Amino acid sequence: MSIILIVEDEERISSFVSKGLRAAGHQPLVAGTVAQAQRLLGDEAVELIVLDLGLPDGDGMEVLDTLRGQGSSIPVIVLTARTSIDDTVASLESGADDYMAKPFRFEELLARIRLRLRSTTPSTPAGAPESTTLHSGELVLDLVSRKVRVGQREVELSTREFELAATFLRHPGQVLTREQLLSRVWGFDFDPGSNVVDVYVRYLRRKLGAARFTTVRGVGYRLDDA
Repeated sequence: MSIILIVEDEERISSFVSKGLRAAGHQPLVAGTVAQAQRLLGDEAVELIVLDLGLPDGDGMEVLDTLRGQGSSIPVIVLTARTSIDDTVASLESGADDYMAKPFRFEELLARIRLRLRSTTPSTPAGAPESTTLHSGELVLDLVSRKVRVGQREVELSTREFELAATFLRHPGQVLTREQLLSRVWGFDFDPGSNVVDVYVRYLRRKLGAARFTTVRGVGYRLDDA
């Protein structure tokens, strides 16, 4: 099943979000107009929709109204530059499940997507709560207390360092591109030409161990057990 991104034809947004969703194990499809969206919804099995309201051939609300008029309960997260209370209320009253204003951070969008998908799938069996820690060798991140340990040594990370480390730990052994890391940790609106990812990887190497973070030349970085 796929997640459909119905967004204004802005390559930067659709590219960042699509790559981030693929890295998180989802199958994103992109529609840039109301017409494209309607075709995709007629042809694809869809588990969630991220819906922009400002589309070149109409208002995204048309898509939402059509879906709910057909009795569809597919979760819809509205993503838009419209930030007034009236627009928020109108979207939610028309059947949207959530509402996010631009600019946004990818990690927050992904968290909202996961929340909506969990609400439409069977819950975790009793006695098997979701883990609140991430591990790689001797490196442990506690997502609740925000504490970090390397073996018996506790390490202090800034908020951004912690988010970057957590992103690597969620994808151990997987090569993550600079663009993916930018979209997940800094948000889609951060300058894609910036070297901020390289700078923060250097910080993590210094604090957590240089051997853990492997440079894949021309692509990005990979977290390895050290």
